[in-house]
Amino acid sequence: MISRATIVLAAVAMLTACTSPQQQRINRERVAATRFLEREGSIGDPGRVAAADFAFARMARDEGTWTAFRAYAADDAVMDAPDGFASASELLAGLDDPAEPIRWAPTNVWSSCDGTMAASLGRFIRPNGLVGDYVTIWELQSDNSYKWTYDTGTPDDPQPAPEVEEELPEDAIVVPGMTSITGRIADCQPEIGQSALPLAISGNASWASTSDDSSLTWQSTMLPDGSRYMEVFYLREGAWEQVVDLRIPAGD
Repeated sequence: MISRATIVLAAVAMLTACTSPQQQRINRERVAATRFLEREGSIGDPGRVAAADFAFARMARDEGTWTAFRAYAADDAVMDAPDGFASASELLAGLDDPAEPIRWAPTNVWSSCDGTMAASLGRFIRPNGLVGDYVTIWELQSDNSYKWTYDTGTPDDPQPAPEVEEELPEDAIVVPGMTSITGRIADCQPEIGQSALPLAISGNASWASTSDDSSLTWQSTMLPDGSRYMEVFYLREGAWEQVVDLRIPAGD
């Protein structure tokens, strides 16, 4: 089963808000930062990937979970299957949207230096109330958009204790907080090439891919006991740094 995340609220609202003077300033700063990164040899943009993930989550909420998964899937997207991995287009074809959507939001994004690949890590909540972590791999498309090529996740075990709602005065004004998102870009002009990618863990089946510039790579492996191991690496200071280490029990 696919796992996705929670949160949204103010962060999603910002994506669709009318352009205010503050937003115009943010846009100008973003353009300036993008130009600086281009001069430094990087065109990775974690912010765009996070925006794609938020838009993906909003579509799931507004139009249905599987409708959103189909709309944001790349042509070569794959999903977990009982015997390993399978084409997302085949698995999603004809699926009816559940009455209640899975909700999610990213908390971390890692981008390759060249921007051709990124990974988002975040939190989800299923309609039955289970919460957990998810990971989505994104690839830059020919139209300059980002679409997902792999998505997986697992509920927390044990589940966190339910939050106790605080009683507020009748005239209290509650302002939802912004979701905190951390974005990072892999080093440019990597000193480690394709031949030195991290070794894949052995198992019954595995799926992996690497950015065009070999600065970000990921792999998901199904182990003999049916569990899965999903990991993401990116280059920092000439060495591979593992940024995702997600263990998924059999049956999730």
